[in-house]
Amino acid sequence: MSQPKINLSLKKYNTFGLDVVAKEVVFLTELKQLENIHELKNAMFIGGGSNILLTQNINRTVIINQTKGICTVTEDEDHIELAIASGEDWHQLVLHCIENDFGGIENMSLIPGSVGAAPMQNIGAYGKEIKDVLTYVEAVNLDTLSIERFTNEECEFGYRESIFKKAAKGQYFISSIGIRLTKRDHKLNTSYGDIENYLAERCFTYPTVRDISNAVIAIRQSKLPDPAKLGNSGSFFKNPVIEPTHFEKLKENFPEIKSYPTPEGKVKVPAGWLIESLGWKGKRVGNTGSHAKQALVLVNYGEANGQEVYELATAIQKSVQDTYQITLEMEVNVITE
Repeated sequence: MSQPKINLSLKKYNTFGLDVVAKEVVFLTELKQLENIHELKNAMFIGGGSNILLTQNINRTVIINQTKGICTVTEDEDHIELAIASGEDWHQLVLHCIENDFGGIENMSLIPGSVGAAPMQNIGAYGKEIKDVLTYVEAVNLDTLSIERFTNEECEFGYRESIFKKAAKGQYFISSIGIRLTKRDHKLNTSYGDIENYLAERCFTYPTVRDISNAVIAIRQSKLPDPAKLGNSGSFFKNPVIEPTHFEKLKENFPEIKSYPTPEGKVKVPAGWLIESLGWKGKRVGNTGSHAKQALVLVNYGEANGQEVYELATAIQKSVQDTYQITLEMEVNVITE
């Protein structure tokens, strides 16, 4: 068991590539290490580091989750349930499932981050969310160090939300998850235009889970910058959901505004469209800016600090609020210490 690292830069451990220093860093490979961490509830957990914005040095213990393991819980001719340690890389898990022809998470290919962040954020892409396949979450209660199990329903999933971001925030460390996938007769979701176009161009009449995964990877790579080359955390803002009456008023003044209906009868407005319409797309402000191919993605051009990125984000929020009376909510967790 390795000793904690003192005054370590977290630049390699956050996808924005922000050079902040943590007072103490523990690399977690087994759960029993948690027993030796002082003020565990005050510690900060990092998985893939893909959904955080570090705005200053961290004067507390940082726990970098490196727990590993994928195993079969149950299996029959049609389905398989896997248990996955939270420190596993999400995209590597997707590739593992593709390799074995397990269906259910192929639309979520190339989402950065760890498996533990998946239920916390209820990650999703191209018509699929983790809640569609998740059977349970196991989490360590940070007060008692006991492991508790949450059913899918108990996770209280919403759009990029879960109980772990709301009522149970800061009370648990997600240690593993269970997901149930198909082994045959896969129900493929190809309803998004980009995926349909990719498949049509390649004459895929009967696409496989691998074909869907390859399509999503190609689409994401064409639109989103690689964090290894240009620091970012993917989509910085959530797509706002507003009342139909609010949208109708906006439609009168902005007839080109984009929208999608929600199952609850409300209207989802693409945050990327709102940001782009106000001239932020591709705009650079100092060492940060909105990406040229995807307005939702804020980037670090190399020497940005977290405060710069945060100030850009709040400026974009104000711009959208002033023009459209829509509150943009940050999807990224801003760490202000």
